[in-house]
Amino acid sequence: MQHHVTAEKLEELKAELENLKTQRRMDVAERLKRAKELGDLSENSEYFEAREEQQWVETRISELEDITKNAVLINPVSGKELVQIGATIEVSKDGKVSRYTIVGANEARPENGMISNESPLGKAFLGKRLNDSVNVRIPVGEAMYTITKIE
Repeated sequence: MQHHVTAEKLEELKAELENLKTQRRMDVAERLKRAKELGDLSENSEYFEAREEQQWVETRISELEDITKNAVLINPVSGKELVQIGATIEVSKDGKVSRYTIVGANEARPENGMISNESPLGKAFLGKRLNDSVNVRIPVGEAMYTITKIE
């Protein structure tokens, strides 16, 4: 599966992966060692907490390895006729103008105007042109957006 990310996000993910593979793995191993030294593991909450953290760390490492291995870099686009990943657009809905940047799922922050290419809104805008009207199904029905600017 491809993961669309910006160069900045890819570097951030690689740094997190490196930290998990080195520092966090060692920290968890040390916690497990100390917990085992306490004796009976059947009622040792420190041991169980360390095992849970170890599982989380290994799962996250696996996720990050997949993302970084299958990363497709998003290059900011400008002057394009079609909305695509990396584009920043302005849309009008009921007279209110909103600004969105279409990003990959790993970078989506809707509260900051960064919407995923996989979200209903992101999917609806992809491939559309300036002044196109886009009907989007939302939880309370449907909403009509008009694309007023593509950057």
